[in-house]
Amino acid sequence: MTTAPVPETKSLTRLAEAARACEACELYANATQVVFGAGRRTSEVVLVGEQPGDVEDQQGKPFVGPAGRVLDRALVDAGLPRKATYVTNAVKHFRWKPAPRGKRRLHQTPGAAHVTACRPWLAAELAAVRPSIVVALGATASSSLYGPGFRLTKHRGETLSWPPPEGPFSASELAIDAAFATIHPSAVLRGDDSRRRELYDGLVADLRTVAAAL
Repeated sequence: MTTAPVPETKSLTRLAEAARACEACELYANATQVVFGAGRRTSEVVLVGEQPGDVEDQQGKPFVGPAGRVLDRALVDAGLPRKATYVTNAVKHFRWKPAPRGKRRLHQTPGAAHVTACRPWLAAELAAVRPSIVVALGATASSSLYGPGFRLTKHRGETLSWPPPEGPFSASELAIDAAFATIHPSAVLRGDDSRRRELYDGLVADLRTVAAAL
């Protein structure tokens, strides 16, 4: 397995094209396609999720499935329209396993090796967009940015410093004003009926903190 060289460019289009040839981990073999980030290069906020899901894998766009619809609604309720953000994932290929019955493809959490393999692409996206704020959606995205020792439950909703005190981006020279971490929108969908509203309201509250920081 080899990684496609990350071109030295601020063009998101060129980066996305180059990423299609990446075989840095085994996930490319079973994925339909690479799913790169989407949004304007002038976006002030970059939202980083975990990985594409089944719908995203088929369409080639991030956050267009059920979790994406939750995110869209939460962003609007928080006063932070998605069109003002750049959305991407820590891992660019869909990791899945077949369902015991039928043809469904079940989500599998990407491992540390997958996150590490995709990190050069995430770093290139951040360097191209140069946002004011970075938001990690979920534990995988949080650890990709802040290292495996980061605990989402402890730091959720806090204003985090940049560069991180430790982890792979600790030497980052990007002039990012602040970072935040919150739950992944899919956590709302996985929640029990009794807690789903609570989870959604918490996501919106965290995103309102992001909007207020702009």
